[in-house]
Amino acid sequence: MLKKKLIVSACLLGEYCRYDGKTKQMSELIEAYKEYEIIPFCPEAPLFGTPRERINVVRIAGENRIVTDITQKDVTQVLEAAIHSFIKQNPHADSIILKSKSPSCGLGTTPVLNENKEFLACGNGIAADIFLHHYKNSKINDEKNYI
Repeated sequence: MLKKKLIVSACLLGEYCRYDGKTKQMSELIEAYKEYEIIPFCPEAPLFGTPRERINVVRIAGENRIVTDITQKDVTQVLEAAIHSFIKQNPHADSIILKSKSPSCGLGTTPVLNENKEFLACGNGIAADIFLHHYKNSKINDEKNYI
């Protein structure tokens, strides 16, 4: 019998892939889904390395963009390409658990800033937005609401 597929933010699985070089491992999450085929996901680390400059969701001309914190480089397109490549390799998932507040993975919890780095609202990270559109039949949550 095929196992159900679960996509999980890699930092929650213990991978040291966060911008600060740390992890946010949740052993209880791994234990709760031990019967699933777990597929780690992090679009940032393969592109930008670890540790790396922080990225932010920044609203520019009414559109959310992903911009590096210090150098102010717009990395939206390269992240979108990496996320779509991941989806092409993993077209189906029964469930998805994403890291809250992440500019890639946050699900309604990611700070959206203006161009002066002032808080505007909470929204989705870039991958969360794309996943919600693609994985319409999947259960998608963050680590605070995964059961």
